[in-house]
Amino acid sequence: MKVLIIHASAGAGHRRAAEAIYSYLKENSPELDLVLLDALDKTNALFKFDYTKGYSFLVHYATKLWHWAFLATDCKFLRPVSRALARIINSINSQKLIQYFIHENPDVIVSTHFLPSELAADLKNQHRISSKLITVITDYGVHPFWISGGTDLYVVASDFTKERLVMEGVDAGRVSVLGLPFDPKFLRHFDRRILCHKLGIDHKQFTVLLMTGSFGLGPLEEITEALHKDCQVLVVCAGNEKLYEKLLKRNLENVKVFGFISNTEELMAAAQVIITKPGGATITEVLIMELPVVFISAIPGQETANVEALSGYGIGITPKNIEEIKRYILFLKNNPQKILELRQKIREVQKPFACKELASVIR
Repeated sequence: MKVLIIHASAGAGHRRAAEAIYSYLKENSPELDLVLLDALDKTNALFKFDYTKGYSFLVHYATKLWHWAFLATDCKFLRPVSRALARIINSINSQKLIQYFIHENPDVIVSTHFLPSELAADLKNQHRISSKLITVITDYGVHPFWISGGTDLYVVASDFTKERLVMEGVDAGRVSVLGLPFDPKFLRHFDRRILCHKLGIDHKQFTVLLMTGSFGLGPLEEITEALHKDCQVLVVCAGNEKLYEKLLKRNLENVKVFGFISNTEELMAAAQVIITKPGGATITEVLIMELPVVFISAIPGQETANVEALSGYGIGITPKNIEEIKRYILFLKNNPQKILELRQKIREVQKPFACKELASVIR
């Protein structure tokens, strides 16, 4: 059986989900003929540049413009126009991908981004491919671009997501709440004392992990300044090199500064609480690690919908300012029973077997 696992490199969450699926199937289903593909590698260079760099620019420097674009394409009144226009643009710029789908005609297509899902669904409707199409929605909310007739199954993170799909007219039988795929390293058992020694931090201190994705967006320095006298703070600056150098030079007490990291699971295991952006992949990892979470710097649209979904389960807060963040963190520090209660709520929502359950659907 030939299985194509496809994503688009616009935002890391789509890629991380696809890689998790690929790795799990490669290890546990060696009989499958697997291919992992970035859909944008089979589009023209300008389209790929605009898709990746354009997204980065908008969420980093033109948030209001991104929010307007999200609302415009989500608006039911404008959808016939926005969807038709998007289909034309995507088709013109993705001819290599379309021909790849037709030539390969895999038995199963597992897509973690709406672009290849849409193109594959259209080809199915035209009877040009016969693949089973599984779309893994990598956020907890649902933008209409995710929905394409011809999709055989939608795999979603929560009942909240399923309800939104059904409200949009998707048959409930075509939606499975399996959770978002994630790297199995987040399921490892960690000895916190040993781990803190490895990281060079004090295992006796109440520890806060502060990270906001690959761009290092948001008021990281201000939050660090507010917390470091009362807590141990692990700050992940990622691609924000200016902030990384500045915090290193300041050498604040109880602060450990990181650039890009590949051991997110270790930092999460060392912390009692995380302050982060509400990206779909990050939320999934936070839930698996059972971390109380404070959301900041949400990208308008998909990430604010993620916050709405989690708040319905009593998970995560979104403070209005840094003073509120500090009050909440100190409240958790002084009330360990509250942390235990939050972890119990998280256990009721987390989906630790997402890859295994998705694999059973593929087979």
